[in-house]
Parts: sequence; structure tokens; C-alpha cells
Amino acid sequence: MAMAASSTSWQPQEQGIKEICGLLEQQISPVSTSEKSQIWQQLQHYSQFPDFNNYLAFILAHAEVKPVEVRQAAGLLLKNNLRNAFKSMAPASQQYIKTVLLPCLGSPDRHIRTTGGTIISVIVQLVGVIGWPELLRTLMTFLDSGDINHVEGAMDALSKICEDVPQVLDSDVPGMSERPINIFLPKLFEFFQSTHVLLRKLALNSVNQYIMLMPAYLCNSMDKYLHGLFLLANDPAPEVRKLVCSAFVQLVEVKPAVLEPHLRNLIEYMLQVNKDADEEVALEACEFWSAYCDAQLPPEKLHEFLPHLIPVLLSNMVYADDDESLDETEEDESVPDREQDLKPRFHSSRLHGSDEVEDDDDVVNVWNLRKCSAAALDILSNMFGDEILPTIMPLIQANLSNNDDQSWKQREAAVLAIGAVAEGCLNGLYQLLPEIVSFLIPLLDDKFPLIRSISCWTLSRFSRFIVQGIGHQKGNEQFEKVLMGILGRVLDTNKRVQEAACSAFATLEEEAAEELAPRLETILQHLMSAFGKYQKKNLRILYDAIGTLADAVGGELNQPRCLEILMPPLIAKWQQLSNFDKDIFPLLECFTSIAQALGPGFSQFAEPVFQRCILIIQTQQMAKANPSSAGVPYDREFVVCSLDLLSGLVEGLGSGVESLVSQSILRDLLLQCCMDDSSDVRQSAFALLGDLARVCPIHLHPSLSQFLDITAKQLETSKLKETISVANNACWALGELAVKVRQEISPVVMTVVSSLVLILQHAEELNKSLVENAAITLGRFAWACPDLVSPHMEHFMQPWCNALSMIRDDIEKEDAFRGLCAMVKMNPSAAISSLPSLVKAIASWHEIRSPDLNNEVYQVLHGYKQMLGVGPWEQCISSLEAPVKDKLCYRPLMNPICLKGLILYAPKGHSSWLQFYAKQQRRAKVQQCTPFVPRGLEVNETLA
Repeated sequence: MAMAASSTSWQPQEQGIKEICGLLEQQISPVSTSEKSQIWQQLQHYSQFPDFNNYLAFILAHAEVKPVEVRQAAGLLLKNNLRNAFKSMAPASQQYIKTVLLPCLGSPDRHIRTTGGTIISVIVQLVGVIGWPELLRTLMTFLDSGDINHVEGAMDALSKICEDVPQVLDSDVPGMSERPINIFLPKLFEFFQSTHVLLRKLALNSVNQYIMLMPAYLCNSMDKYLHGLFLLANDPAPEVRKLVCSAFVQLVEVKPAVLEPHLRNLIEYMLQVNKDADEEVALEACEFWSAYCDAQLPPEKLHEFLPHLIPVLLSNMVYADDDESLDETEEDESVPDREQDLKPRFHSSRLHGSDEVEDDDDVVNVWNLRKCSAAALDILSNMFGDEILPTIMPLIQANLSNNDDQSWKQREAAVLAIGAVAEGCLNGLYQLLPEIVSFLIPLLDDKFPLIRSISCWTLSRFSRFIVQGIGHQKGNEQFEKVLMGILGRVLDTNKRVQEAACSAFATLEEEAAEELAPRLETILQHLMSAFGKYQKKNLRILYDAIGTLADAVGGELNQPRCLEILMPPLIAKWQQLSNFDKDIFPLLECFTSIAQALGPGFSQFAEPVFQRCILIIQTQQMAKANPSSAGVPYDREFVVCSLDLLSGLVEGLGSGVESLVSQSILRDLLLQCCMDDSSDVRQSAFALLGDLARVCPIHLHPSLSQFLDITAKQLETSKLKETISVANNACWALGELAVKVRQEISPVVMTVVSSLVLILQHAEELNKSLVENAAITLGRFAWACPDLVSPHMEHFMQPWCNALSMIRDDIEKEDAFRGLCAMVKMNPSAAISSLPSLVKAIASWHEIRSPDLNNEVYQVLHGYKQMLGVGPWEQCISSLEAPVKDKLCYRPLMNPICLKGLILYAPKGHSSWLQFYAKQQRRAKVQQCTPFVPRGLEVNETLA
């Protein structure tokens, strides 16, 4: 096929049109997969010609003799091509395509109009409207015309632009006296009153896109907008009512103040629409209640409607007849999962110093009215607490009292409601909890699978209460019943129940922790029995439950009988899966938790696990460099999971991992991973680097300078916010290296310290974990190289001490304070201006366990008291905040810090610590209790 060269007077050749249309006709006809692939390859071949996209545009706009399906197919192919090719196309071709697209908006055929509008929106996403002045003129002309086709086409294109790139219309355009949105909004408001449903829908949808952006014109026209919304509130078209609800929900989130004068009417309307016959409208209305609570609007305005709202929510929590979950009510454990059942899973890279919180798996995978209503009830219970109980409890009891099979959905909704209010109404329910839990336990054996599954979830919502009762006989008996009931459902014959039971057990074991230790053998027997019967989807959840169990009980798992039950099935699965099977991911994560829990006890399983991780990383790095030679496509998640498991091994085995590391190529692989272009890979790589630095730094030495340089670069501020988790782990790893290699970090000291100071100076804008790690690593660098860091300390003492005061007591904080003490000794005058912050940081300790650090801290404070003299010292202490002064007064630096008579601060009403001490001694005699000794004060020496 010969194609003409692009030019301003471009014309297609008949043969080219015929060939392309022929391929498009074949593409949309029912043909085999192999034939579709051949057709696609031919179309890709044609796409190499510079004017192929011109042909597609011509077919869409002018090939009236062709079926509309062919023209539409040409348009959709053009849209996909332009996403990647438009900017690189010849200007003449760009202009030709834009020129022929505009008339498409007035086509008599709606499919051509909407396809043209979709392509126009794609071009605007790519180049904006500044380079296409004809577009804005055409849209306004079409909107003003009396031709319904022109109006619909323009409105459709405008709606898509507003959805995809709303900001382009709220920007200044050369040659226009005002922003485009200021011109279009008045016209859109007019269409709110159109007699055509489609125009009302498109106009409202367009305006709604600007609620979040809130341009000045919309803000100034808010009364007009609200008036239009109220006019459309009872529109006969459900799609319009849905958009009205959406607008009110967004306004509550973005600009709640404008709705306050109308709250009563708005709540009444939303309550009415929450019962709409169209479920999508009701769902959109239901979002309002959560948005209202989050917006912190006056609770009392909503309170009076609770007796009307709560019954609506409870009614909407009943399964709809067409809910897809109702298809999952048979014994289906032996039915293999469909591909669509397996949601993509993504491994979260290891993050040092974070409190990782994973959301519970949704009881219902699809967001619907039932789930939204339960979420609304949850948030209402948190806002109003026990006040909702008089309304909801009779409704729940009425639903539960219906025991016939036809009423099972109502019973299930009642159980869901109990779980929904479990957190917010805990105080009011507390006295009833033993009775509630006793009622729920038999429901675990209900004949209806969905009642069994929701009972698992609801019981898990009371996990804390159930675990707290273990200390007395009845509570212990109830815990046993709940535990065994949920474990029984883990072995249910219904996959939905299995999933709910595994998730409930994971929640329960997080609360119970070491309380599970005496029951480990029974628990493991149930879990490993499930291991033999689960399909792929639930197997992933089971791995998580096993990993959570290991995290919960820790070393208690390291018992021969437990390992006999646990490890053989896991090792068999480990051997069964190939290095390229993605089902190995959750197993790797599970092994990570087990390795950390067992500690040295994992050494008998460590070598094959270690070697396999090395092999997986090596293979993936080869695949990345040359996929054809590796024989597998590159997938970074294999690398991330393997790095994290190696971190778990290092953390668990400690120095016992050294023999494995010394005989491997781990150092070289790790160096490559630290330079990887994927932030996920680097994040896990630096976590492993820090772990290795702690237990076997000698094996990092041959590449130490490279590791230091690469790791230091991760803290560059230009990249920080984009890769904050990488920076967090790199920062921590540098601190661990500093502790072990000491002066050898000197080549990067000033580079790293400069980066750390910038982090501390912008602490409020950054992740808490990164700020803590920055403070600790700065202290560790100062400890390793005080001569290099101390000359600059006056530039960072205040933000650094402020950050140190927020860190919990641990060995890392001790290291940081060793660095602080080392610097102060070298350059004491540099910290005088920040002395209150320094004292506040010291006062943040609950207990310094290290005697030598204890003594160093005393020397720092004593040294400053001597340097300043009594008056300035007391003035410095008096400038501290009251809570800090009180802490210094009543618990001066906490036990076992020894201040040896150093009077930090005299308690209010006392001239000195001695007077305060004497008074407490007298009180102790009266009360016949142990004499009071101020912690940290050596009384005998002071009295002497």
C-alpha cells in the first residue's frame, strides 16, 4: 500500500482507505485470537507510515459510506496512537487531525460525536488549549447553536476535558481577556435547566469537576450553583440525581461553610435520596454521612435525624438480591479460583523504623451501598458514641429474632451492624459484651455461609475485649471458644468463610500475642490443615496469618513440636514453586516473619533459603540486563521480596548468618541493587545493607567506599520527597555503618551531615520516621567523627535536639546522645544558644540504662552549669516549658542518671532540692512508707 507524504493539502488515497477499513472490519468482527493478533500486527506495520494517523482521522470524519462501527474503531485506534505519537508528529499532520476532528462534534451520529470528543480531550491533555484556539471558539459556537447534535457534541467534548484536565480551562490563555472557565461556567449553569437529560447531565458533570479546584468564578457564583443543584435535586433522571449527590458530598469536603445555612434541608434531602430506588443514587447519597462527620460540621444538626437515618442505613446493609456475593454460598473449597478472583498483589518494601499498618481485607470486594452504609454507621458511632444505641439496638434485636430461612439476610445485616458500631459504642456495649460474644460464637456454625463469614469479622472487632478477659476463668473460657470457633471456620468448606476466618484470626492473634503460646500446637495444626486445602487466593491470606502468628509469638514458635507441624508443608511448597512463579511472593514474606521469630532456631532451614534468594536476585539482574539470555522477563518484585527475606534472615540469625554471607556473592548483588533505578528495590537494598552492617560489617569492607557514596546520594534533597522511603532506609543504614566502621566514614561525613541538617530543618514537612533516623544518624556520625562534625554544630543543635526529644528510649537513641556528648566536649560554646533545647532533649529520657552514657550526660550538664554560673543557668532552666520543668523537678532525668548534687531546678515553693527532699522525707514518715529519694539525686553526697 502506498501512502502519500504529509502536507497541508493532504488527501488520502482510495487504496489506503480501502486497506485500512478492511483491517478494521476484520478487527471488530468475531475472529480467533491468532487472527486478531495478525490483524493487529498489520495495523502496527501501517502505523510506521507518517500519515497513517491522517487516514484514521479521515475515516472517522468523512468515510460516511463505511459502517459507523468501522469509523468508530478508526477513531479509537487514532486516540491510542496520539497518546504516544502526537507531539512528535509533523505540524502539518497535527493541524490536519485537529481540523477534521472539530466537525465530528456536530455529526448526526452520536458514536462519531462522542469518539471525536474523546480524541479532542486526549489532544488537550497533551498540548493544552493555547495551541488550539479554534477549539474554544468552536465549542462556544456549537453550544450557542440551536442544533441539538452540535450542542450535544460540544458539551460531550467539554465534559471530557473538564474530567481529564480541568486545570487547562482555569488558566490564562494568550489573546483571551479572561480564563476559559469564566466563559464556560455561565453557559453550563444555563444548561442545568435544559429539557434534554443528556445536556443536564453533561453540564452538571462538567461543573462538578471544579469543586476541588474551586476557581474564583465558581466561588463567586456559589449561590447560583447551589440554586441549580436544588433545582436538579428531584430530577427524573437518576444519573442527574446521582451527580447532584456527588456535588453535595464534594462541597461538604471542600467548602462546608457554604452549606451551613442549608444544612437542615440538605440533610432531609440526603436522607430521602439515601432510599432512592436507583442503587447508584442511593450509594452516592450515602457517602454524604461520612463526609459530613469528617468535615466537622455541627453534630447537633445531624443528631436529630439519627432516629430516621439509622434505620435507613441498616436497611441498606441487607444484601441486595443481585449482589454478586450471593453467588458464593455453596461449598466451593475444591473449585479452583478464576483469574479474575485473584486481585493483583503488591509487596511493600521493607521500611526501617515504621509502624506498618495494613488495612484489613474488605469483607466485600466491590464498594456498594451495603458496604458504604456500614462505613457510615461506623463513623456515626465514632461521632455520637453510645447515643445511637437506643435507636440501633432494638432494630438489631428485631432482625436477629427472625429465625426463618427467608430472613437470613436481615440477620446477617444485624451482625454486620454490631461489628460496625463495635469501636464507637464500646463504652455503652461494654456490659453487654460477654453476652454479645456468646451470642456470636454459635453463628460461626450457621447454615448460611455469609452469616458465618460476617460473624468472623464482627468477633474480630471485639478482639481486644476478648483477649483482656483471659485473666479470669469466664473470660479465658470465652477466649478459648472464640479461638476454636474461628479456627474451625478457617477449615470451612466455603472459600468466602475461609477468607473471613483467616483475616479474623490475624486480627485476634495481633491482640493476643504471647497469650497464644500455650495454644500454639493446636493453632498450627488448624493452619497447616488449611494449607492443604486452600486455593490460590486464600492461600495468600493463610500465609499472612502464619506470618502474623510468628510476629505475635516470636521465639515461642521455636519449639521442636511446633516446627514439626509448621515447616514441612511450607518447605514442600517452597520446593514446589519455581523461581519465576509469583505465588512465591507471599511465601517469601511468610518465611521472613518466621526467620525473625525463630532467630538462631531458623539456622537449620537457612542455607537453602539464603541460596535461593541469592539465585533469584542474580537471575533477575541478568534478566534486566539481557532478557533473552536469562530466559525470563524481569520483575523487580522478585528482587524486593528476596532482599526482604535476606533481611529477615540477617535479623533472625544475627552473627550466625556470617558463614552464609562470606561464601556468597551477596555483596556484589547488593551493590547493584543499591544502584537500581527502581525505588522499591533500593528501599529494600538499603534495609539489608543496614542489617548486614550490624552483624557482619567485615564482609562489606571491600566495597565500603562505594556503599557509602551510593547511600549518601539517596539523601540529596532534590530527590527526597519523591523517594522518601528510600532515603529513610539509606539514612538508617549510614548510621549503622558509622557505629561499626567509625572513622572510615570520614570521606562522606560532611556530605551526609549537610543532608541530615536540611532534613531536620524541614522536619514538619517530612515523614516522622525519616526525621527520627536523621537525628539518630547525625548523632552516630558525631560519635564516630566528632572532630569533623563539632565545628559545625551551632548550625543544627536546636532542630537536632528538638528531634532527639521526640525519640523513644532505645540503643539507637543512646548512640545519638554519645555523639552529642562527644561534640559538646569538643565545642561546648557552640551549643550555648541552644541550651534549653539540649536540656529538653536530655529530659526526654525515661531511663538511660548505660552507666557510662549516664555519666557523660551528667558531665555535659555539670560543665554548662559551671560555664554559665548559677544565675544564667537557672535563667536557662526557667525558660523551659512547664511540662519539661516539672519532669526535671520530680524526676530529674530519671533513674539511674546520677546528678551528684547538681541542682537543676528547685521545685515550686522550695528553695532547693534539699528542702523538697526533706519535706518528702517527713511525708514518708507520716505515711510509714519507704523514704522518698529524688531519682538521680545522690542524697548522702548532697547532704555532706
